[in-house]
Amino acid sequence: MRRARRMTTLATAAAAAGILLGGVMSVGTASAAGNSSARHVVSPAPAWTSRAEHAVTRQAVQTLHAKVWLAPRHAAALTELVRSVSDPTSANYGKYVTAAQYRARFAPEAAQVAAVRSWLTKAGLTIETVGPDNHYLAVTGSAGAIAAAFGTNVQHFIVNGATEMAPTSAITVPASIGSSVIAVTGLDTLGHYMRPGSSTGTRSTSAPDVPGAGVSAQRPARHSGPSDLGPAPGFVNARPCSSYYGQKTDWKDPRFEGKRLPYSVCGYKPKQLRNAYGVSASGLSGRGVTVAITDAFASPTLAKDANTYARRQGDRPFSRGQFSEHNAPITDPQRVEDCGGNAWYGEQSLDVEAVHGIAPKANVAYYGAASCYDDDLMAALAQTVTDNQASMVTNSWGEPTYIMLDDGTVARVIDDQLVAAYESIFLQGAVQGIGFYFSSGDDGDEVAAYGVKQTDYPASDPYVTAVGGTALAVNRQGVRAFETGWGTVRYTLDPKHGWTSPTWLYGAGGGQSGWFTSLPWYQQGLLPADSGRGVPDVAMVADPTTGMLVGQTQVFPKWTRFGKGTKYGEYRVGGTSLASPLMAGVNADAQQGHRRIGFANPLIYSLAKQHVYFDVTPQGDRGNIRVDFSNGLNGSDGKASTVRTFDEDSSLSTNPGWDNVTGLGTPTLRYLRTLQRH
Repeated sequence: MRRARRMTTLATAAAAAGILLGGVMSVGTASAAGNSSARHVVSPAPAWTSRAEHAVTRQAVQTLHAKVWLAPRHAAALTELVRSVSDPTSANYGKYVTAAQYRARFAPEAAQVAAVRSWLTKAGLTIETVGPDNHYLAVTGSAGAIAAAFGTNVQHFIVNGATEMAPTSAITVPASIGSSVIAVTGLDTLGHYMRPGSSTGTRSTSAPDVPGAGVSAQRPARHSGPSDLGPAPGFVNARPCSSYYGQKTDWKDPRFEGKRLPYSVCGYKPKQLRNAYGVSASGLSGRGVTVAITDAFASPTLAKDANTYARRQGDRPFSRGQFSEHNAPITDPQRVEDCGGNAWYGEQSLDVEAVHGIAPKANVAYYGAASCYDDDLMAALAQTVTDNQASMVTNSWGEPTYIMLDDGTVARVIDDQLVAAYESIFLQGAVQGIGFYFSSGDDGDEVAAYGVKQTDYPASDPYVTAVGGTALAVNRQGVRAFETGWGTVRYTLDPKHGWTSPTWLYGAGGGQSGWFTSLPWYQQGLLPADSGRGVPDVAMVADPTTGMLVGQTQVFPKWTRFGKGTKYGEYRVGGTSLASPLMAGVNADAQQGHRRIGFANPLIYSLAKQHVYFDVTPQGDRGNIRVDFSNGLNGSDGKASTVRTFDEDSSLSTNPGWDNVTGLGTPTLRYLRTLQRH
């Protein structure tokens, strides 16, 4: 499905200059706030509200939270500077500005903040905080105060069986500050709950992938009681499984398509991944480089678990000062409940342990957002660019661009205003030499999850690096035996009929964006000229069948090999939520001892013809045999065997050169050595 052409950085530039774009205009309607009747439309009411049923059984909206995002100054110059410092062919390549220089030239000025603050407080709203570098003002207040400030009521609706919140009319602000405000977030919830690894299909792949576990198409899975931020429920991988690919073959079950398949790995250890992707041979470790991670909330055992995990795998734990946390205070218990509480803890452990495992001497800075709503995660991103300590920021979450509703219509989730707010952060990062890495998604082309073929956002934004996923075979010698696309069809074992009931489970996200329909300059000549922004850019291992072992403090309600009760335990995990931190870590290795890589896409595409990537194509075994405990903990209720295939990813496919599952391919020793020379 194609939409009208959408603008990206131009939305930011237009807002800063007061240009009409995407329905943003000044109108002379009556105002509920301010001294003037002139109002500026920031964004129209979501179109889906006109067709949705009002949630009359739910209590009316009381206290609300929102963020008012401000436009950077000199937006056109900012966009030009991004390309100049990011393009390897430019004379200004790598000549980044400092955070202070950005602030002096581009950040919204104190006078703009004061004017917006005055209007908000006069309307009856409370200013919770002013965002870093004046990116936004976070406000809270009653529904009446929100209506007075923004000229709209906020109501609950029933959408696809879930309760969602949205404004009933256009969000407006006084015309006197219209050129300063690029977006208002937090008042529309449909699709704005971020999920770890962007997984929204029939299996949660950023979680341990318990058989039968499911995730709603709108809301993340709740792993515990409301607002519960204690240790997450435990999970244990069953045996048999292999310590390296192909170590053990299934001689017990029937042949699959005439062949005996290997058992899945128990979970690769960091050393195996360092060997497979050339990190060990390069001698690099990420020393002196800082990688930031954003997720929702913060596990209280995050650092302890990461250190325990490193020791158990034969690696060094974090040294003093190597790991830091920068967590936002949690002020809204309802958002904790909406986001599933400790459902995010496994993602956090995965992200930290993946970065530390692939770049053992890099600094890791964890930024825990106040919730999984996109505006809270955006606030965490904004903090990373203001702090300016990290040169890579990995993000294992995302949201759809569109959602098909029960009546067959398609609702937009993102809009020009949300994109402009995101890009105000991405552009600041780029001119400071900070690159953003996002998981490409875990539901292939998203048709099964949302009913609409699409790419995820922010992975599809032209100013981030989208990381796709592979199935990886690391042999006994620690060498890549093969690497193919991540896309899984599951077959179950019928005692009479063998392997039956094929069901597509999940696979790496990708495709050509129907939102960003202009091909970015760095992809020109490598993708079809009439296609949209191509996703992903690069890839690393993501298939849970060939995933990485991670360690986490969990609650085991039954006796397991880790004990019973609250214990540290390890399990295999996958998803592009694994691929993104691994890729950020590899680039941290490549940056060691050199200037910042910054926004990486222009560089990595400039290397496309130098054969520095492993070209991921259909190859290797048909799949693996996976054995799971029926109860996810121990064998007391039996086990189940399934076949998990490789390289069957919805309508997406791997091919020579760039493809919509793995992008340009995966890193190699030559990739690392080439980046060291730039």
